[in-house]
Amino acid sequence: MLRCRQGETPDIRKAEGPPGSTAMKIGFAGMGRMGAAMALRLLELGHEVTVWNRSPDKLQPLVDAGARAAPTPAALVADTEVVITSLLDGDALRAVFEGPDGLLSADLSGRLVIEMSTVLTREEEELARKVKAAGAGFVECPVGGTTGPARTGKLLGLVGGDAADVARARPLLEQLCRRVEHVGPNGAGAALKLAINLPLLVYYQSLGEAYTLCRKAGLDTRWLVEFLADTSGGVNILKMRADPIAAALAGEDTGEATFSVDGIRKDLRTMLEEARELGTDLPVTAAALSVYDEASETGLGPKDGSMLAGFWPHRDRT
Repeated sequence: MLRCRQGETPDIRKAEGPPGSTAMKIGFAGMGRMGAAMALRLLELGHEVTVWNRSPDKLQPLVDAGARAAPTPAALVADTEVVITSLLDGDALRAVFEGPDGLLSADLSGRLVIEMSTVLTREEEELARKVKAAGAGFVECPVGGTTGPARTGKLLGLVGGDAADVARARPLLEQLCRRVEHVGPNGAGAALKLAINLPLLVYYQSLGEAYTLCRKAGLDTRWLVEFLADTSGGVNILKMRADPIAAALAGEDTGEATFSVDGIRKDLRTMLEEARELGTDLPVTAAALSVYDEASETGLGPKDGSMLAGFWPHRDRT
């Protein structure tokens, strides 16, 4: 357990993760798929983790793994050094920080807040100011990757914040991420997260359209995915998730969601709102979202995002 003299800032650099390293006391709000996966990773590394979620039924697997459950976000702060949040959207962010018994109602002085949600840059910038005014350090670190990389510490961390706060957070983030990049001040991490997600998320639609053109050839979809990955139009997801994408193109269910269709729709809406605040538009993103909205209406909303590759070629056009 990390201990400090009164008035000292906890030295997060002591937490290295492997056996024998110093455990930290961490509060974690938001036990969705990604939050739960990251919290389990921290527990396995020996940290003391206290968790909170708006829906308490999601806490039991974490409690079974050794976490403690907090009744409110504010209760996470007591006796913790770091508070991590991974929340659905800006509304959830404001509720957890500024609502009754929210994090900002507790004494955050001297602590570090690591905010990992995918939200607007403005929302991270505004929150950073409020958290810093409460006496805490603040970095945002939205991540690239899904639940599999989250469980094994192989995410991409996109960090926005002051250099001193980032230095405090980096050793802990390196236990969750295979690569941690400090990309600028508060808000920069949020902007880059939207940027890296955009090409991937619209690619599912372009892949489905491409398959629509050659479906009549009767090619094995697993072979086709491997071949497309070797062309100039291939993207990493074709190699990383070849099996579920091939299954989706064949019209099959791709199994448990790691990043749901509805989660993708939320991110695309966030990108469009970010563009509007910048005074521009994203026509390809808007077109993809309209198709994904249709896919969700057919029942694909909770399914894995890879199912979108097969939605357009198998869409009922009657």
